[in-house]
Amino acid sequence: MRILIADDHGIVRGGMKLLIERQPDMEVVAEAGDGVEAFEQALQTRPDLCVMDVSMPRMTGLQAARQIRAHLPDTQVLALSMHDDERYVFDALKAGASGYVLKREVDQALLNAIRAVHRGETFLTNAVERTVVREWMRDDASGPDEPLSPREQEVLKLIAEAHTNKQIAETLHLAEKTVESHRANLLRKLGMRDRVELVRYAIRRGLTEA
Repeated sequence: MRILIADDHGIVRGGMKLLIERQPDMEVVAEAGDGVEAFEQALQTRPDLCVMDVSMPRMTGLQAARQIRAHLPDTQVLALSMHDDERYVFDALKAGASGYVLKREVDQALLNAIRAVHRGETFLTNAVERTVVREWMRDDASGPDEPLSPREQEVLKLIAEAHTNKQIAETLHLAEKTVESHRANLLRKLGMRDRVELVRYAIRRGLTEA
């Protein structure tokens, strides 16, 4: 099984790599420290599975997961997160992840999660989350609504990380006026008044870290 691991903390990546490469049926073929690098490495190495931290610089793990699943439909994604709120679980599954592992449970759960996702199963690390998803699927619901488009989430993340409109435009290859329009739309959609409120929202949503 060929695996890509993506996490912005080198120590975490190192620990996961050591754990995975002890297994005779697994091999780490690529590592990434942010979402953009994860997507690029996935396109180059075409792994069977990506272990993806939800919160990473430049592009979040969820945004990278969407891109990877869109371009490499045979590559599975396993989300890695410090958050056990159902909101994050829904977001990960909607982004195309087939599993969700809490960072505090990596030592016990990672290998089982990788094997389960590789078999085509959904893997979650606690009974509460399993119940939430079973109810969601049984009711044919879509989970909590996400008011923002993927592009708006990208802009919001960069705003929260204190990038200027010019820097955001360069990063996302947009016109500066387009970024200004996105910023105004974000404030309007979310009913907020300024950047401080946008930052708080981005942190709560896991788009960036405090």
